[in-house]
Formats: sequence, structure tokens, C-alpha cells
Amino acid sequence: MISRIAISGLLVCLASPAAAQATDYGNEDNWLCLPGREDACQTDLTTSVVAPDGSITIKEFTAAEDPGVDCFYVYPTVSMDPTGNSDLSIDPAEVSTVQKQFARFGEVCKLYAPMYRQVTLAGLRAMLSGGDIGADWGLAASDVAAAFGHYMENHNEGRPYVLVGHSQGTIMLKGVIPMMIDGKPAQENLLSAILMGYNIALPENEVVGGELGSIPLCESAEQTGCAVAFTSFKADNVPSQGAEFGYLGQEGMVNACVNPAELLGRETLDSYFTSIYGPTTKAVEAWSSAGNVETPYVSTPGLVSGACMSKNGAQYFGITVNADPEDARTDEIGGELFLGPNVATGWGLHMIDAFLTQGDVIDLIKSQAEAYAAK
Repeated sequence: MISRIAISGLLVCLASPAAAQATDYGNEDNWLCLPGREDACQTDLTTSVVAPDGSITIKEFTAAEDPGVDCFYVYPTVSMDPTGNSDLSIDPAEVSTVQKQFARFGEVCKLYAPMYRQVTLAGLRAMLSGGDIGADWGLAASDVAAAFGHYMENHNEGRPYVLVGHSQGTIMLKGVIPMMIDGKPAQENLLSAILMGYNIALPENEVVGGELGSIPLCESAEQTGCAVAFTSFKADNVPSQGAEFGYLGQEGMVNACVNPAELLGRETLDSYFTSIYGPTTKAVEAWSSAGNVETPYVSTPGLVSGACMSKNGAQYFGITVNADPEDARTDEIGGELFLGPNVATGWGLHMIDAFLTQGDVIDLIKSQAEAYAAK
């Protein structure tokens, strides 16, 4: 299982020789996104809002001119480099991912997104098949730690900040939190941590402890210094023993789950889907039977609901499509990982974790920022 490999890699990362080879983040070429420049985060985020009758209205995106919050993002496993770890060249895979998962946070944040020498897709495939092409989790972790340290020392200036990660990005932030935030000065202005698409171990029936140390799960939209974490599955696809996400199999521990929409008092999710999916997940054939979507992104108000669910020892974010025969919108939102022709059921809706609650998370950050300013 990749989860055990990843955790072992993080446990030894401080002792890894890679720590002495950390990337220079004073070099702006090693960042995907930085405030005040034209880069990967300046992109077309125009969205087609598809109503239940299938009609489409266009929603333009406007970034905040001078937001009072920073967001620090670590992207998932996307590198197509053939080696075990990626280089630091900015390739289309990294650009596309940061645009889909993170650029919209510019509505509320100054955006910081470092490149890092992540474990590549080739390295991940080798591990899953029992092979070894030299992938080094410690190298990736040392880069992310160096990037966060550089950000705190040179950019933060005491501003409230949000951590945002997905999949391998969440693995990396799970390393940063105990090393550099929990119980450290950096915890004082942590607004929240948005940790998507990877298991976070937490004591059963508790909101604090486990892998996040003293950082609790968020329980209200006004709470700051807390975490939102989830791994998403179709509601009826209960993760079982051996599932990549959702199931821990550790006595007394469960996988953390927070529904950001619930914190805001919402019954459905404010999702922002990309109108064209990548090659490893099934494409949505048509978002609306009443017209074509011609923008990069799609919003479907009221179509998707989510709830944290606990069944058979698993805890996961259960996703329901509110199918209606009279609704002209799709009933299939995709998101499963396909390995060849087969669905990897233990991965759930991993490919769209970051899309499902994107609007909710952004609104949650706005609420938390207001609460932080009022302190």
C-alpha cells in the first residue's frame, strides 16, 4: 500500500540526506504561483452555471485586489517525469493542476504554490507494482519544508494563512504541521488547513489529537486555527479493508472528516468542476441536455450533496448526486480513478476531491478571515 510507504518516508525525511539538498525558494523560478506576477495562477476561471432546467449563465471570476489572507498550496501527484522524483521544471501537468485546484482561491487569498521534487506518477506506479525506480519521499518533503520556511520568513509578515493540499500535497503538509507549525510560533496565525484526498488519523470520537497534534478539526465557520480534512467516495461505496483511503484499520483511530458546506449551514455543495477531465477518470458526456458548456469550469447548484459517514470501521466524505428525472443536468459527475478499463474503488472520488467543495472552502476562508480580524 502506498499509504504505508508514504508515512514511512515522512518519518525518516528529517534524517534523509535530501535534507541537505533542499531547493532554493529565493529563486522565483521555483514557484508556480507568487503574488504580483503573471504565472500559472493567472488563468481563465470563467464558469458556466448550469441550472436544473439545463439553462446556462456565465459567471466571471474576479480575484481580490489586496486580500488579507495568504494561501500556501502543495499539489498532488501529477508529474509525468520518467524518474522517481520530478525535477523543478514547470510542466503542463503542474500548471493545469494548480489552475484547477487552487487558482480560484485568489478570490480570498494571496497565492503561494511552490514547485517541489515530488514522487512522480512513474515512481508511484513502480511502488504500487512492487518495483523501485529510486523515488525518495524525503527529497519531496525537504523541498516542501524549505518552501514553507522561506514563505514564513520572507512573505508572511504575520498575516493569517491557510494550508491547502491534495493527495501527495496533503502527505507533505502532514509532515510540515508537526515539524514547523504545531506548538511553534507559526501556529499563532494559522487560519486553517485544508487537507484533501489523504487519510488523517484521529482518535475516535475526538476532534483533536492524532496526526494533527494540537490542531483541531473545524467545528464552525468562525473557528480559526483548525483543519478541514476529507477523502471523498460515492455515499454507497463504503471503503473497506485494503481501500487506499477512508479506512485506517487502527484500533481507536478513525480517518478525519469535515464537511465544509455543513460548517456554513449548507445542504448541498458549492462545487466547481472542470469541464474537461483528464485521461485517468471518466469524462462527463454532457453537463446539460439543453446546451453545451463552452467555459473551462462548471457549477451545478444543488446537484451534489456530501456528508461525513462512518460505516464498518471506515470514515469518509460520502457524495450523493441528487438525481432528478426532470433535471436536465447530468447524473454522473465522474471522479473515480480508472486503471485501464477498471475503476479503482478504494480510491473513491479522488480525482475530484478538490472540485467538490471548492466554493464552500473559499467561503469558509472568508468567514474565518472575518473572525480572525475581529479577535
